[in-house]
Amino acid sequence: MASRSGQRVLPGHPWPLGATWDGRGVNFALFSAHATKVELCLFPRVDARETERIVLPEYTDHVWHGYLPDAAPGVLYGYRVHGPYEPEHGHRFNPHKLLLDPYARMIRGEVRWSDALFGYRVGSPRGDLSFDRRDSARAMPKCEVIDPAFSWGIEQRLSRRWSETVIYEAHLRGFTMRHPELPNPLRGTAAGLASAPVIDYLRDLGITAVELLPVHAHIDSRHLVEKGLRNYWGYDTIGFFAPEPRYLSTGKLYEFKMMVARLHDAGIEVILDVVYNHTGEGNQLGPTLCFRGIDNASYYRLKPDAPRECIDDTGTGNSLNLSHPRVMQMVMDSLRYWAAEVHVDGFRFDLATALGRGPAGFDAHCSFFNALHQDPLLARVKLIAEPWDLGPGGYQLGCFGGGWSEWNDRYRDSARRFWRGDPGALPELATRLTGSADLFDHDGRHPRASINFVTNHDGFTLQDLVSYERKHNEANGEENRDGRDDGLSRNFGVEGPSDDGQIIASRRKQRRNMLATLLFSQGTPMLLAGDEFGRTQQGNNNAYAQDNETSWVDWDAIDDAARDDVAFVRLLLRLRRRHPALRWPRFLHGWAVCEHGVKDITWYAPEGGEMTPERWQDPEARSVGLLLNGRADTSIDAPPPDEILLLVLNGSEGVVSFVLPGLPFGAGWVELMAADRRPDLMLHDFGEAYPLDARAVVLFHLAVEV
Repeated sequence: MASRSGQRVLPGHPWPLGATWDGRGVNFALFSAHATKVELCLFPRVDARETERIVLPEYTDHVWHGYLPDAAPGVLYGYRVHGPYEPEHGHRFNPHKLLLDPYARMIRGEVRWSDALFGYRVGSPRGDLSFDRRDSARAMPKCEVIDPAFSWGIEQRLSRRWSETVIYEAHLRGFTMRHPELPNPLRGTAAGLASAPVIDYLRDLGITAVELLPVHAHIDSRHLVEKGLRNYWGYDTIGFFAPEPRYLSTGKLYEFKMMVARLHDAGIEVILDVVYNHTGEGNQLGPTLCFRGIDNASYYRLKPDAPRECIDDTGTGNSLNLSHPRVMQMVMDSLRYWAAEVHVDGFRFDLATALGRGPAGFDAHCSFFNALHQDPLLARVKLIAEPWDLGPGGYQLGCFGGGWSEWNDRYRDSARRFWRGDPGALPELATRLTGSADLFDHDGRHPRASINFVTNHDGFTLQDLVSYERKHNEANGEENRDGRDDGLSRNFGVEGPSDDGQIIASRRKQRRNMLATLLFSQGTPMLLAGDEFGRTQQGNNNAYAQDNETSWVDWDAIDDAARDDVAFVRLLLRLRRRHPALRWPRFLHGWAVCEHGVKDITWYAPEGGEMTPERWQDPEARSVGLLLNGRADTSIDAPPPDEILLLVLNGSEGVVSFVLPGLPFGAGWVELMAADRRPDLMLHDFGEAYPLDARAVVLFHLAVEV
């Protein structure tokens, strides 16, 4: 068979999906269950009209396919898909719209917004029931056939144990855009993140895993572009196999693989924030860029009684239909691709509840989750759920079962409330400090299931958490209506920046308290990039559209005080590594005891005795001691002889005389860390009344007998 231009076209194969170069030619395969014809369009460059339209000659098991024996890597392509335009039945085929390949490994160019990108006549009285015949090709990015070859050399998967894991959430672009040691071409790119000064910083800090905000190809929605903004966070995915082009200085996939290899060489894992719950095409009034035009009724969850409309459990206008076997296959293929071909070490699933939804609502044992756990590769990588969406019954924290870790927003809120000074905050903080057993201690799960954080990309930075009591999102162009209204924050007297030395010191101390609390808690800690030195977003707690200095890490702002703060976080992480009692692999209930009868965990009141139910119920109780006895269980990692720690917290505004508990062995207590000063290194006797500063955290270890 020959194409319209005379190019030879062979039947090819219905597998693998996508465009696959085999060294001699390229096989093209596209799933569409309801199409009547598929045309492959070839382009000489991104901004041109196609030079060829080739009808894919074969249709096998809902896959349209063909093979071009003369094609090679570098070919730019897209699809035009024919079929019924019947929105009332869920079908929105329009061959006048060029479509991206869902399996494209590389996407070139950006969407250039115009009404031609919509399958219906924008502004028509009939709305999306109308039909638009304008061609969209010039305004569309193009897919590129790639050569996947890459030499990994001696690079090996790290497979770090969860008990050793410290996650650092960062934006690939924003983390390096202002780095003074990087040349301009590398800033904001994978090559920049792979550079020696950046990797050395992460390694020296003590980070073991970088969790990158979405790196899949995404679009900047029309309303943002019209405001002069961009989709900085990247949660409007349009290609689940392709990296975002603006993150590659070379424009080549090998750059991303090189970044992963170099981070692995430094002992740092790579976790991707992935968005399989929705796409960037929006609701039924959104553009036709890919999935909608290929097979709307298969790719999206539609309302059973009104298939013209999308089900929106994500707040973005649409929800991917993982109940469809081919859609689930696409997601599984995407995950395998990034794990097998790009060697990433794990995934954080955005709005993961949406991925487990079926006709009856959320199901922790849905087909997709079962497929993940049964897959021989994906079952071994780190799987992290954001355990909520916006649909009915969407909050599912603690419900994802074995194999999962979950973002724990209850940890975030309890830590913020305690350090803000809220009455009655102590009991929940205690539960969170010890791994949130109330949420996760079931079905053989362990403390690592709790991803503990005080801040993340969605909300205030740590510096802003202690500097602002109101959000300041005016730059987003939504009249400050977007973002969370109650950030559980405290400004210590002045809204925003201050020159007052006392306010500056209070804010710094509060940041350190929260960092120490986070890194000394059972479970898996996650830091937000820049929190270690006080990065600010000027009070913007929803900087999703701020691809500028608001969101970019300002490395030049690291002065002497900030360097001390970085050194403090480095100390916290060093202590966490050295003392396994800070990261037990099982939950602590006070059931295990050592040879002297001391429990694995004991809570102490400031008076020196154990906490009583009455003290726990006192809303004004704001000080507590937590004893961790590593001798009580040999399951923790090689506990040293003195692996008995005492963590003391005071969330009140005044100094507390804290009686240090006595033990039947040991010589007393020695400070390992004080959040607001250097440890005194003195031996403190059992029963000594220790003056615990206002709003303070101190970590002691048991001194062995001489």
